[in-house]
Amino acid sequence: MTPDDLITHYGLEPIPREGGLFRQTWAGPGRPDGRPEGTAIVALLTSDDFSALHRLPTDEIWHFYGGDPLELLLLAPDGTTSTAVLGPDVLGGQHVQLTIPAGTWMGGRVVAGGEWTLFGCTMAPGFTFEGYEHGDAGWLTARYPAQADRIARLCRS
Repeated sequence: MTPDDLITHYGLEPIPREGGLFRQTWAGPGRPDGRPEGTAIVALLTSDDFSALHRLPTDEIWHFYGGDPLELLLLAPDGTTSTAVLGPDVLGGQHVQLTIPAGTWMGGRVVAGGEWTLFGCTMAPGFTFEGYEHGDAGWLTARYPAQADRIARLCRS
């Protein structure tokens, strides 16, 4: 299985601004506020791309499906930072499923030496582009200076 096989199989398309490729696989019924009750996507990141730092207004659950581990930088609203790795080695500290709390800045890339990661994301209420906030390197670096190098590598203009 190759990234090209997965792109063809799932009909993946570029994720606007964030990076990577995706396809929405489920959207629940609409709510009075216009958002779907929930959404799910399947996504692919390759070693020459990354998921840019962004935050969302509700929790997002990330799921590891295959390929190489994916390292996520998490910048919490309280100023703390952490790194989580999606991958198959759960006894070694990796996660096959990880909930990222609402308001947390998140961005990631395939681990060094890896080639690609197939993963999914689920949200309830569901994702809308209006709820997506794209990270600004200058603002994030000022707020989380200890992570300046990683922030620079995980931001796009």
